[in-house]
Amino acid sequence: MISYEYPLNEKVRTLLRLEDLFSRMKHFTNLSDSSDHHAAMCTLFEILEVVSRADLKSELLQELERQKRVLSSLHNNPAISEQALDAVLAEIDQVSVSLLAMSGKIGQHLRENESLMGIKQRAVMPGGTCEFDLPSYHYWQKQDVNLRRESLRAWLAPLLPLEAGSRIILQLLRESGKAFHFTAHQGTFQQMQGGRVAQMLRVSLSTELACIPEVGANKYAINIRFIAANYAAKSALFEQDVPFDLTFCSLSS
Repeated sequence: MISYEYPLNEKVRTLLRLEDLFSRMKHFTNLSDSSDHHAAMCTLFEILEVVSRADLKSELLQELERQKRVLSSLHNNPAISEQALDAVLAEIDQVSVSLLAMSGKIGQHLRENESLMGIKQRAVMPGGTCEFDLPSYHYWQKQDVNLRRESLRAWLAPLLPLEAGSRIILQLLRESGKAFHFTAHQGTFQQMQGGRVAQMLRVSLSTELACIPEVGANKYAINIRFIAANYAAKSALFEQDVPFDLTFCSLSS
């Protein structure tokens, strides 16, 4: 099976982007080649752009507090493991403290680094980080792998509370999912919502089906079109019946 997640509001969209970027950053940082660390550097700049939203920290704190209230109400529920529940609540408390400890504008430690901002400015230009454009960056790329890795981790470290908060919220969101099996007849599917809409949808189908879902949703209806996975030609509807699972994910409030 292959699954596709579709955020249905801006908050979840931002969290999914952060999850992808932090994962990519750590992946390339753990590798050894200078080209891998260049990819990590470029990803760090992408993270900086996403976390620069003024309300991100407060949104994470508010959502964590909301989920803490919901989870706390589950105490003494025989269907819930008290030990697992306490562990999640303790993690929420720990991450909330870390977020509250983030002072000043998020990412300011990066913006105040002239060398990094010089690389960031050139990185958006095709071929802009060549050694003749940025000799100081070329020098850094030739340093010992452990030095480069330590630098990347140090630059990322002040942003890690945002990753931890995002991870908890996305985990709770995914665990809330309720899956239903449907068939898209001749590649199209529609379901009326009756005014209810999830915060995220997950579409899962067999990898043997050479098609890709395109999802549109609002409080009235969900529309899914399965497009033929053909990168050599113009996109076209996959005009076959497509069995798939549709999972509705929504945080408790």
